[in-house]
Amino acid sequence: MQDVRSLNELIKHESLFIDDLLAEMRKVVVGQTHMVERLLIGLLTGGHVLLEGVPGLAKTLTCKSLARTLQLHFQRIQFTPDLLPADILGTMIYSPKDQTFSVKKGPIFANLILADEINRAPAKVQSALLEAMQEHQVTIGDSTYVLDEPFLVLATQNPIEQEGTYPLPEAQVDRFMLMVKVGYPSKVEERAILEQQTRPNVAVPNPVVDGARLLQARKTIEDILVDDKLKQYVVDIVFATREPKAYGLGDLAPFVQFGASPRATIFLVQAARAHAFLRHRGFVIPEDIKAVGLDVLRHRVLLSYQAEAENLTSDDVVQRVFDRVPVP
Repeated sequence: MQDVRSLNELIKHESLFIDDLLAEMRKVVVGQTHMVERLLIGLLTGGHVLLEGVPGLAKTLTCKSLARTLQLHFQRIQFTPDLLPADILGTMIYSPKDQTFSVKKGPIFANLILADEINRAPAKVQSALLEAMQEHQVTIGDSTYVLDEPFLVLATQNPIEQEGTYPLPEAQVDRFMLMVKVGYPSKVEERAILEQQTRPNVAVPNPVVDGARLLQARKTIEDILVDDKLKQYVVDIVFATREPKAYGLGDLAPFVQFGASPRATIFLVQAARAHAFLRHRGFVIPEDIKAVGLDVLRHRVLLSYQAEAENLTSDDVVQRVFDRVPVP
């Protein structure tokens, strides 16, 4: 019991910067608490985040502001159909004078990458980004270059405009720890946005923490306690997406083509730990798992044509799974 208490005290101390960081973010971003917290979960676990929402919902502003509060090197890459892998990774430049090749590094060599409208880039560009996301390294010519830590890709995609887009391959979508759906602000928040953005001087967030402190927080989060019963709960949740009948969800079986991958099991625990860290807690509770469940699983549950015909979404399926699988 003493170990739990001491760990709790350690987490409370180590997570103090979270409140300051959120306060700085609120100076610039009105509302969107869910998106901000999910970006922090990605940063605290090293998991990439895919943001889906219509234009104008402060996705880019939030990512830029977060990079500023963390004193990280930030790069925004606008994805377009004519983008080439070299535009992201870099290329070899030949010098006629010296008769040698030198490497010109691309924008991927940063800590925080905003891949804006990622689904507008062709397959070659997406596969080049995939190596960076998965291996934290890139290949230019015949040489491999390791990317600086922390390294995180925050990608955005527009769900309503599909002309001139290339749907992300399932392998790449699965690399994203979280897929966050960004919604419209409330009426009160919209009024606050209006007041804030029409002032003569727009607020700028102050730096709160550096990369070294963030990496230290990642190590601390690995020590957050997850009870064996909760680990089994996570496994049951993931297996219920693959074998609905075994969990009394036979009515969902015709709608699910493929369930979540083992990566979902790992990410669900990691994200739950980070969610507990944001709450200054040294142990995971079922509410942490439920809070991050939709964002971890929605892009990993592939539906059948029958589900599409009946307007059933992956969110509906995942929610049914959480409603049915008993909480320990």
